Amino acid sequence: MPGEKRFRGALHGFNKDDVNQYIEKILQEFESRLKEKDEEILRLKNENRELRMKYEELSLKEQQLNEDRARIADVLIKAEENARLILEEAKAQAIEEKNKIEELVENEKEKLVDIKGEIRTLRNNIVDVLKKYEVQLGDILGEE
Repeated sequence: MPGEKRFRGALHGFNKDDVNQYIEKILQEFESRLKEKDEEILRLKNENRELRMKYEELSLKEQQLNEDRARIADVLIKAEENARLILEEAKAQAIEEKNKIEELVENEKEKLVDIKGEIRTLRNNIVDVLKKYEVQLGDILGEE
């Protein structure tokens, strides 16, 4: 069988030197393998520690990004709300200004109508006065 160790025979069993050499060889192989496994365990622990640190770092970055996204979303929502309020206020002011201007125009139209009426009255009065003067002038000229 492969890997099977055969010991030479001795007077009372196996040859002591062969057995001791074999045991020493097995111990050395075991210690070598144990050392390799210890080194591998140490390497894996270091790798695991590095991966955990990277994971923690990435988790913190993700948390920060999520917080930043939430803040940006809040800022955008507030900006949209402010823009909407500004537009509503501007519309209300525009309507108020329009109403004031329309009222002013209406008042000015009424004043214009009043002024036209006064002008018509004055014109009629002037015409009447001129007619009186004309009659008086005609009377004065007729007497001469």
